[in-house]
Amino acid sequence: MAEQSPFEQEIAELLVSSLNLEIEARAIDPTAPLFREGLGLDSIDMLEIALAISQHYGIQLRSDDPDNERIFASLRALAACLAERGACGPSEEVG
Repeated sequence: MAEQSPFEQEIAELLVSSLNLEIEARAIDPTAPLFREGLGLDSIDMLEIALAISQHYGIQLRSDDPDNERIFASLRALAACLAERGACGPSEEVG
């Protein structure tokens, strides 16, 4: 399993808490798929994740975004997308 960055750990904790997953955040492989064979999440979970991200980071992820497959491919992909859109770790400021 690949090691999570601090920002990936933060997002993993958000996923676990918002989806009530019965897995520890640090046990989520950042390179494993979030959906189907990975964590086994579904489209409803994607909506829950988008809502949690919007509330926590103020970043809107739309259900009709053509890049959703890439954005939600893995924890690492999701973290990269959020970083690109201006989210940051707990000790950093949004610029």
